[in-house]
Amino acid sequence: MLGVMTVKDIQRIAADVADSWDDVRWVETIGSTNTELLATGKPGSVLIADEQTAGRGRMGREWVSPAGSILALSVLVDAPLTDNLGLASLAAGLALTDVVPQAELKWPNDALLNGKKFAGILSEADITGDSRRVVVGIGINAAWRAEDLPVDNATSLNLEGIEIDFDEFTIDLLRALATRLEQWQTGDGKLLENYRAVCSTIGKTVRLERHGGDVEGTVEDVTDVGEILIEGTAYSAGDVTHLRPAN
Repeated sequence: MLGVMTVKDIQRIAADVADSWDDVRWVETIGSTNTELLATGKPGSVLIADEQTAGRGRMGREWVSPAGSILALSVLVDAPLTDNLGLASLAAGLALTDVVPQAELKWPNDALLNGKKFAGILSEADITGDSRRVVVGIGINAAWRAEDLPVDNATSLNLEGIEIDFDEFTIDLLRALATRLEQWQTGDGKLLENYRAVCSTIGKTVRLERHGGDVEGTVEDVTDVGEILIEGTAYSAGDVTHLRPAN
């Protein structure tokens, strides 16, 4: 790791986003911000951590987050009465490009700089009983040494020449998340219009690995419910194990 990145003034962060987020907390270390927020939070809550010891990515994959190297946060929001829960991750990815305009998005939930992943997103829904909530977790590689990166196709903001003030960046991201997640909740068409403009997957020839058999073809679009459209057939993120360039 390269110098320790951490929240310096959580009270200031909370005050600056109070019009969008009711409860903003910071902890030094935690198992998973998503798990904790689903268990203890109410819609409008934010949890930020310096370190996650049990962070997860899609399909239960481990998300490595050593102390001081990343910004890990989760937000909890009400889910709309629709079947497009998958759009929450897309909305969060778009919020990332709002604050890191050099970034592009790889469907469904990776944020890239120069073709390498610097951030991941995991949304989880709780729609049991009367509850309709979605927690959105984001892990952003903020300060790494190249030799410490977990995989070859990873990068971080500092390695791409982007230096951030941790508190300012967190405030900007939380404001962008509030805007984009509200667009999702209200069905605002600008959300997908803006997402398609920064989604590098559209137009690429890919191999989609899935339990029902791999699919190769050109990505034509992302549908209005956040599915990927390949050669006229739509696939949801839950059906996909990996999305790679076609050989």
